[in-house]
Amino acid sequence: MSLFRLKPFRLKSLWLPALLLALLLCVGAASGLATPESFDASRAKLLGYVLKEQLTRHHYSHKALDDDLSQAAFGLYLKQLDGQKRFLLQKDVVRLQGYAKKIDDEISKGTIELPGVGAEIMARRIAVVRTLVEELLAGDFDFNRAETLETDPEKIDFCANDAELKERWRKTLKYQFINRFLSLQEDEAAKEGEKAPSVAELRKKAKEKVLKNQLEFFDRLERETEQDHVDRYFNAVTRAYDPHTNYLPPTEKEDFDISMKGSLEGIGATLQEEDGYIKVVRVIPGSAAARQGQLHAEDLILQVAQGTEEPVDVTDTRLRDAVTLIRGPKDSEVRLTVKKPDGTRLVIPIIRDVVQIDETFVKSTTLTDPRGKRTLGYIRIPSFYRDFQDSGHGGTGRNSTDDMRRELEKLAAEKIDGLIVDLRNNGGGALTDAVSIAGLFIKEGPVVQVRSSYGEMKVLADEDPSISYSGPLVVLVNQFSASASEILAGALQDYGRALVLGGDHTHGKGTVQAVIDLDRMVPFRNMDKYKPLGALKVTIQKFYRVSGDSTQYRGVVPDIVLPDRLKHLKSGEQYIDYSLPWDKVEGTNYSRWPKIGTTIEELRAGSAARVAGDKEFSTIREEARVAKERMDQSQQSLQIDDLRREREEARRLESEDKGLVSPHGAVSSGGDKDEGTADSADAWIDELTEDPYVLEAQSVLGDMQSPRSGSAVAGQR
Repeated sequence: MSLFRLKPFRLKSLWLPALLLALLLCVGAASGLATPESFDASRAKLLGYVLKEQLTRHHYSHKALDDDLSQAAFGLYLKQLDGQKRFLLQKDVVRLQGYAKKIDDEISKGTIELPGVGAEIMARRIAVVRTLVEELLAGDFDFNRAETLETDPEKIDFCANDAELKERWRKTLKYQFINRFLSLQEDEAAKEGEKAPSVAELRKKAKEKVLKNQLEFFDRLERETEQDHVDRYFNAVTRAYDPHTNYLPPTEKEDFDISMKGSLEGIGATLQEEDGYIKVVRVIPGSAAARQGQLHAEDLILQVAQGTEEPVDVTDTRLRDAVTLIRGPKDSEVRLTVKKPDGTRLVIPIIRDVVQIDETFVKSTTLTDPRGKRTLGYIRIPSFYRDFQDSGHGGTGRNSTDDMRRELEKLAAEKIDGLIVDLRNNGGGALTDAVSIAGLFIKEGPVVQVRSSYGEMKVLADEDPSISYSGPLVVLVNQFSASASEILAGALQDYGRALVLGGDHTHGKGTVQAVIDLDRMVPFRNMDKYKPLGALKVTIQKFYRVSGDSTQYRGVVPDIVLPDRLKHLKSGEQYIDYSLPWDKVEGTNYSRWPKIGTTIEELRAGSAARVAGDKEFSTIREEARVAKERMDQSQQSLQIDDLRREREEARRLESEDKGLVSPHGAVSSGGDKDEGTADSADAWIDELTEDPYVLEAQSVLGDMQSPRSGSAVAGQR
């Protein structure tokens, strides 16, 4: 994630991590005035004017706020309003669609009507659905009736009438009811020496729990204000420019990629609200969730429970409400019911904790290649971190470049014959460090080009002629390698300095965002009564490789593509609505690294032959095939025997997932291991020996046939 801080629109420092944004916003929005809790039409008019001015002036695309953008914004607004299609009827949607081409006119004229109409319709529909749910749960459900529930809202339309809506809710409640009944049965079976309750008693208890959960859900929806609807309306407008451009209301600063870590004592995940779901964007290295090992990017959080208490449904819930449930004191347990990308559901228990800082830093080890003749180095970069505050203010004073240089010096002393740099699941960080780390492997030269929304091109280069490592180099990436990771991998690939190994492509995040304090952008006097207005995160720049190719949208395509468990997963910029397209600019002058003895074609052929006969990769291909079939099958059976089998399969997958290599291709810490023991400190090294991607990277390095002497050099000039 790339961020600028504007004051008021002067570029200060280029920065990538989403983790810092909450701190930036707290500074920018501290106006000392009360946050407006009720809707104010004049404030909405002012906010619309300021947002329009900033978007049309500063967004990279310079899109006009016209009918086309209005229609895009309306589609996003409708998804925010009722993404699961569980409340609105078709006639409601028709009424709202009358505004589809008027959003631009509303903002230009200062007459903001759509969110008020949407709020009024939703309030009426919520009341109707509440009554439907109470009626349905007063009756009974047939556990053995052969029927299915469509779980993909993209495959269904809004209901035509109340009868269709009631039927949709009947199936939804039946699914919840059977799952709750099965949970109660399993709980009772685990008890010893107690008389088991009857089936009728369990059914009654299950129904009561489902009803309680639903009523709490409706209560949360009914607490939403017209101002909440206005805020979502403006966010839909900004997201129509691109998915990384967002309106951040004063009361919802936590709604931008919430980072629950450090003093917040949460689970350590970056979350966002998307189409009615709470989606995991990133799991923070060293966090409680990372150490537990089962929560991954792209997972959807459906329910949240405090320890053994009843789970709360967070579908169609505001992000800040879900986060309130997920956060909690250190050492307490939260249980997340998640839907995996392949459609399977899993209950993940996480003991809340602060981030273990050591796990966020660069670390290295040595490995012996499969042929047993060479010593190879391995370095993992979890993120491109840089502490801009001195240690006297509580900062570590550390940065990923210095740490990387130290690790390379340690490996040089081991006389390594090749090096693996692991960027899997690295979501980005300080651009400064992506450039300087690239410089550790090349003599000097351009690393990345940055183009502004005004067409200005800036080249960021390594100006240090020293090389910390000059031997054979392989870089591991996956779909969750993004932003700064793609800059480093792309530069090393363009220079011919490294071979990149991984899935079909990296994430494709090649844009830079600025955070604008909207209070500073008000052009009129005597407007303090409407402040604070919040902030705008807007895309203002785009990254280009030294070859001229953008890292945006396509990402980095590896030199050697390996089987991927999550190949079926539509993860990355190319799958996100309104993401900026790939394009190309003129390349820069740079000197490619001298060619290795073995050609890329020969290395690919050798890798393909190994992978074809490798049992682990065969298993990965089969898992990918099954996962795609499971994901494509969105029809959920509502027969109790089918659901019981699905739960047993989920438990089997859960037991296999613990302590193993993560399905995302990065090392899992192993949820059952004691973090305080010396053995657990080295557990990640043991897991590397079983990681098929690391093993294949070692084999590729062996194929490069680099001479042993002088392959690793610290401080070479």
